[in-house]
Amino acid sequence: MSGKIKQVVITGTTRGLGRALAEAFLAKGLVVAGCGRSAEAIAQLREQGKAKGWRSMFDVVHVASDDAVAAWSRRILDAYGPPDLLINNAAILPMPAPLWNIPSEAFDACVDVNLKGVVNVIRHFAPAMIRRKQGVIANLSSGWGRSVAPRVAPYCATKWAIEGLTKALALELPAGMAAVAVNPGIIDTEMLRRCFGPEAAHYPSPEEWAQKAAPFFLSLDSRHNGQSLTVPLPE
Repeated sequence: MSGKIKQVVITGTTRGLGRALAEAFLAKGLVVAGCGRSAEAIAQLREQGKAKGWRSMFDVVHVASDDAVAAWSRRILDAYGPPDLLINNAAILPMPAPLWNIPSEAFDACVDVNLKGVVNVIRHFAPAMIRRKQGVIANLSSGWGRSVAPRVAPYCATKWAIEGLTKALALELPAGMAAVAVNPGIIDTEMLRRCFGPEAAHYPSPEEWAQKAAPFFLSLDSRHNGQSLTVPLPE
């Protein structure tokens, strides 16, 4: 689908991988609609967009709220129509601890954002894409969606769920579309620092990662439907 993608919708654009990826797409001249929970970061992105002449729309949206996602999707679809590429990136990681020590509120929040949030976004964007019988839905998974580690059980559980959800979704889409589970790899993000501490600095920055990741996402098409893929890391 590389060369055909003109519009991207991506969640979690206020920091980390989402922000770096959104900026990489915009640098390529694509239309990007993004969201995040930080009003300050969204304001910064809007100002940055004005200064650079981006074709973009950034909004404060909590993907765990179905009503908020519904309203956001209407604004995006009215302005730009169905996205060519929909990336479910938003995710959170509770403070690492043994599962029995994870507070119920933290576990619930992880499920609400990492799993329910993905479904909310698909619920409100996929129908327009399906009517056109075109587009790629990329759900960010993790290495911990295909393996496990101690002290991050809630995150592992949600990312394993994303893998299964994506493969099931792939069977429901019409020909010409794709649902793909994407492991971004190990990147020096705030989330990784929470788990790895100073060791996270040994891994690529989000900006370095995005230089490889943006072309990778733009290369996805219907041939990749149902696959579990991994972004190639920068050399």
